[in-house]
Amino acid sequence: MKKSKLAFAIAFAITLTACGSQIQTNLPAGVKLIEQSEPQQGIHIPYKKYQLDNGLTLIVHEDHSDPLVHVDVTYHVGSAREELGKSGFAHFFEHMMFQGSENVGDEEHFRIITEAGGTLNGTTNSDRTNYFETVPVNQVEKMLWLEADRMGFLLDAVTEKKFEVQRETVKNERGQRIDNQPYGRLGERVAQALYPDGHPYSWPVIGYMDDLNRANVNDVKAFFLRWYGPNNATLTIGGAVKAEEILPLVQKYFGSIPRGPEVTAAAKVAVKLPETRYISMEDNVHLPLLYITYPTAYANHKDEAALDILSEILGGGNNSLLYKNLVKNQVAVQAAVTHPCRELACDFSLYALPNPASGKNLADIEQIIRASLTEFEQRGVTDDDLLKVKAKIEAGSIFGLQSVAGKVSQLAASETFLGKPDTIGDDIARYNAVTKDDVMRVYNTYIKNQHSVVMSVVPRGQTQLIARADNFKPVQHDFGGPSTTKAEDLQVRKATDNFDRSKQPVAGVNPAVELPATWTTDLGNGIQVLGSQSTETPTTSLLLKIPVGSYYETADKAGVSALLAALLNESTQNYSTEQMSLELEKLGSSISISSGDSYIDVFVSSLSKNLPKTLVLLEEKLRNPGFKAEDFSRLQQQTLQGIQHSATNPGYIAATAYNKMMFDGSIAAVPNEGTLESVSKLTLDDVKNWHQTYFKPAGGQLIVVSDLPQDTVATELKNQLADWQGKGPSIQVNTGKMKAQPGTIYLLDKPDAPQSEIRIGKRSLTQDITGEFYQASLMNFVLGGTFNSRINLNLREDKGYTYGARASFIADKFAGTYTASAAVRADATVDSIRQFINEIDTFRQNGIKDDELAFMRLAINQSDALKYETPNAKLGFMAQILEFNLTPDFVRERNQIVSSISKEQVNALAAKHLDTKEMIILVVGDAKRLTTELETLGYPVQQISM
Repeated sequence: MKKSKLAFAIAFAITLTACGSQIQTNLPAGVKLIEQSEPQQGIHIPYKKYQLDNGLTLIVHEDHSDPLVHVDVTYHVGSAREELGKSGFAHFFEHMMFQGSENVGDEEHFRIITEAGGTLNGTTNSDRTNYFETVPVNQVEKMLWLEADRMGFLLDAVTEKKFEVQRETVKNERGQRIDNQPYGRLGERVAQALYPDGHPYSWPVIGYMDDLNRANVNDVKAFFLRWYGPNNATLTIGGAVKAEEILPLVQKYFGSIPRGPEVTAAAKVAVKLPETRYISMEDNVHLPLLYITYPTAYANHKDEAALDILSEILGGGNNSLLYKNLVKNQVAVQAAVTHPCRELACDFSLYALPNPASGKNLADIEQIIRASLTEFEQRGVTDDDLLKVKAKIEAGSIFGLQSVAGKVSQLAASETFLGKPDTIGDDIARYNAVTKDDVMRVYNTYIKNQHSVVMSVVPRGQTQLIARADNFKPVQHDFGGPSTTKAEDLQVRKATDNFDRSKQPVAGVNPAVELPATWTTDLGNGIQVLGSQSTETPTTSLLLKIPVGSYYETADKAGVSALLAALLNESTQNYSTEQMSLELEKLGSSISISSGDSYIDVFVSSLSKNLPKTLVLLEEKLRNPGFKAEDFSRLQQQTLQGIQHSATNPGYIAATAYNKMMFDGSIAAVPNEGTLESVSKLTLDDVKNWHQTYFKPAGGQLIVVSDLPQDTVATELKNQLADWQGKGPSIQVNTGKMKAQPGTIYLLDKPDAPQSEIRIGKRSLTQDITGEFYQASLMNFVLGGTFNSRINLNLREDKGYTYGARASFIADKFAGTYTASAAVRADATVDSIRQFINEIDTFRQNGIKDDELAFMRLAINQSDALKYETPNAKLGFMAQILEFNLTPDFVRERNQIVSSISKEQVNALAAKHLDTKEMIILVVGDAKRLTTELETLGYPVQQISM
């Protein structure tokens, strides 16, 4: 697995090491201490590492800064442990692990953790599968009970019905994320050509559906029994815990689970291509794409760091060679280089999407990329190339300390793949040790004159654009019919306990949560400042909101705010785009500017020691934009191509069409990026005038979280921003009306789509913090606002129609909607609509159940411990305070509303806001297939276009 090189989770040993010289000796029977980190200079994560008699590795990291705990169970098994013809099992079992176990009922895993105020998920990649949850610290024993039950007591709860439903869910996931996405099959096609037939990385993590269709429930049980033993797992617990209190609980719940079969490390065999392989694919895309991939080393190989730096030089941003030779001159809309590494192999990939206006085909793009490699040989490696990467590592390492989840994930990954939990210092050292000669050496070893895979993805019917005719075809296999694996073939392991596992642990008192202490100041130019000191990391995060956005636009100038934000990310009067990027990179800082409906947001991230220099660059961006014609032309073309590319994405099509229906006759009906017509007519003078008129500080809001004291931060802000003066015109926002006819199905054709995008909804409440909008959101929570909602359990878990279904009130201060949505299998479109309507109508007519009301109260009010952990979380909390003119006490007012809202109040809100006769139904899907089927629902069906 590839560890994030630029976002390591770390801690400073001197200030945070809680272990070290005092060795723990009073261990529970069956548990031994393997090691604990010692105090040391530099950067590391303090931990204690134990092992149970059954082989389970336990790592404990103590961090008492917030009253929460993060629990991670990582199994050293991913798709690379599968067999040819049996792909997708690792990912499939990730789904099965949430379906209940011997002592945890169906659908209960999500409910228990959500009710505890926590969050949870699981992920699978080529090399590992992990399951994790973050909860208030009083819930930690319950989490260990849950994880142990599915590690040791799962298989009896894996039924044929669950197997079939989750197989359909995985098919929906593949349809939504791969088959129905532009370029979605790129990765699996490249892997087929890059790796030898049967290589563990030659098939996709999600698998081939033919393989899953052949499998039966006993196949996946056998996979579990082979790989999911405690001796192939690492349990990592971090947060406001003490190791001596955790150990007895871990031994109680995990100690009796029998070992699984022994697991040996997979071989790391270097991949060498016999020739350059050209492959191609037609896809539902707007822009063609060229993707060149070279096999290199493997994760943590001595050459990995130098290869990463090489990828930065060639395609890692505005100072890269591919940017200069392809993007800056508008030959390509996008170009980049990546070097992802996994446990067994890495690949070095260069890609570009040509700009149609350039007239270049993919053969031309390939030639430019190869010429750029030759240019690199002549250019060599500069001091700045190395300096900026090292600065990124330092900054990313420190920012990684901000969440317990990040630190736990790093400990778990390092232990799983290296047998050493804390490798932060080693990683930083190996990147700092890279020399110019190292970078040139790996280029000569892995790239120069080496064979590669060259993949062309072209729009359907445009094969003339491919780089070269295909010269490679993957091996075709016939794996026969359905699997014959039987239950009696399984070697089941049973645990013997001396306690009753069916009894769910009772949590203690919910921990008290301290709201972030805040301070305010005024810059003297109309910008309100709200700050908070957070001393966990030496970092500063800043969000500046300038009151201008798409709501300020007219239809003929739609997209001008987005183009302004994009230009503010480019050159200034005193710095070229490349120079500005380099200066920020050398500081380890970032400044990103984006546009929304009501504000242009400026987000700044900096090590606090570099805050003064970063603010100088911020002032330069805000007050001295370069507004160069070549930048404008390039960004305008990128925007136009982006709009056309998005128009191939079913989710984007549905969102755009739905908004047009909801907010007809207003700028709210137009995407923030504008339309092809409006953006193509915008001029540089339009953007300059927009900046001159509206981009003013008065009415702005600045939220800052820093380890620095208030006086220091306030002084730095005033030094750089107080001289910026001016006030933009105020506006009256018009959000139009719902034009569509309620009780009508609107069908937007997407020919041959394997899935249908469904939107059911109406105009509704505007946003508030403690009023009817907030209370309506509480009402909707059990209907469509959580994984265990009625809608999601029906359409995903019971029917297997979708990867996820939901309903929510979505609003700002000016307009809002109530919307139910899902991407569903095409053949389930009609019944999905039927189920949506039935769930909403039933809830409206019969109301909320007592246990659902109790679940909602617990889930929301017990989640406070998770809401303010990181600086970014604090920024979001404080931004609400400024935008809605609140005091921090609004949190307590909300908690009181959650605790006191009655069943009668909830049902009255449902009756008022959930009348499906007031709603429209939008379907984006294959019209030739769906038109007649949709008519059977009894609604008028009207076909529309974008």
